[in-house]
Amino acid sequence: MIDPNVLDQLTKRLSDSIPDSFKLLQGDLEKNFKATIQAIFNDMNLVSRDEFDIQAALLARTVEKLKQLEERVSELEKK
Repeated sequence: MIDPNVLDQLTKRLSDSIPDSFKLLQGDLEKNFKATIQAIFNDMNLVSRDEFDIQAALLARTVEKLKQLEERVSELEKK
């Protein structure tokens, strides 16, 4: 899930870029921008930083365990 602060920042930047003649609609536009951006991010199937960090740590442990097992198999083959 994307950080809500990032979503708010993107929405604010988009709404700030609209012409002055549309400023009366700014509230509605911000809601629509936010909903659209959220839908796009949801469709992208993104993972959170926490999920990514957990998977990276798991992969690092798995690689280390694989190295240990390869060394053990190599030692056993020598015998």
